[in-house]
Amino acid sequence: MVPSLDWFIYAFVRKEAVISSQIEGTQATLVDLLEYEAETQDRKPDEDVREVCNYLDALKYTRRQLGSPKGLPLSMRLFHEAHRRLLRGARGANRQPGEVRRSQNWIGGTRPGNAAFVPPPPEVVPALLGELERYLHADDTLPPLVRIGLAHVQFETIHPYLDGNGRIGRLLITLLLEHWKQLSAPLLYLSLYFKRHRAEYYRLLGQVRDNGDWEAWTDFFLEGVATIADEAVTTARDVFTLVSNDRERVLAASGASVIAARLLEQLPVHPVITITGVVKLLETTKPTAGKAVLHLESVGVLVETSGKRRDRTFAYKKYLDRLRAGTELEDR
Repeated sequence: MVPSLDWFIYAFVRKEAVISSQIEGTQATLVDLLEYEAETQDRKPDEDVREVCNYLDALKYTRRQLGSPKGLPLSMRLFHEAHRRLLRGARGANRQPGEVRRSQNWIGGTRPGNAAFVPPPPEVVPALLGELERYLHADDTLPPLVRIGLAHVQFETIHPYLDGNGRIGRLLITLLLEHWKQLSAPLLYLSLYFKRHRAEYYRLLGQVRDNGDWEAWTDFFLEGVATIADEAVTTARDVFTLVSNDRERVLAASGASVIAARLLEQLPVHPVITITGVVKLLETTKPTAGKAVLHLESVGVLVETSGKRRDRTFAYKKYLDRLRAGTELEDR
């Protein structure tokens, strides 16, 4: 149905990274991330965008390892390396990146005695992770989607790190969906469902731990997979229709050029751009890049978003509006 799978891998991976980070309190949106990626001058991202970039780096690293014959297998060592990249240079960088915790942690409250959840003590965590790893490689008659849901709960319950457990636990879902051949690429941003139903998500995790209610959790998890899968299909159709219609308008408009058409084809994976960025992307001159941008702006494809007279930023706004659903902060 879609002309380029790269479009959707680019967009959906970033959407998952943003939402998974937001669940942990990161105050960065999809647009914040894309605007940073569009910057051509050297500048460091702020802390919130850094956390999202780190998540992208961790996902890229783990997929590359699993896809290479010489890479790390699906293992706790792989997740430790992902965790190291997740916390690099960000909040939590001093909380043993890539290492299993050596002290007790807890969720909610000021101490274990009044906490909402107290994970296993540190001395048993290595053995528990070993059991989880064996389960991931074991033969099991349960459907893969069910097993993925169970593995997520178990990882979250072990809570093996001092920070970043939630993001790695959701990364586990993304990797298993692809590694166990439920998807050909990371196109399911399940964190959006968890964000929408955050209270229920945490309640059901607690029900498993307190009462062994795996069935209620599995119902919730599978409902989330079905809901987000349907939404992803709808988004793909909408985006395909949008880009197809815009292509016709751009080519039919007076003043259309080959560079403008080439730029339109790049917008789904570069939905926020600068003229300097277009020069590098299309390997052209600044005047030619400027004319292409202005042409796409004149036909309503691009919208100027920076409000500046120089070093302006442009966005493929209608495309972004379809992708950004669920990624905005509640107070924005």
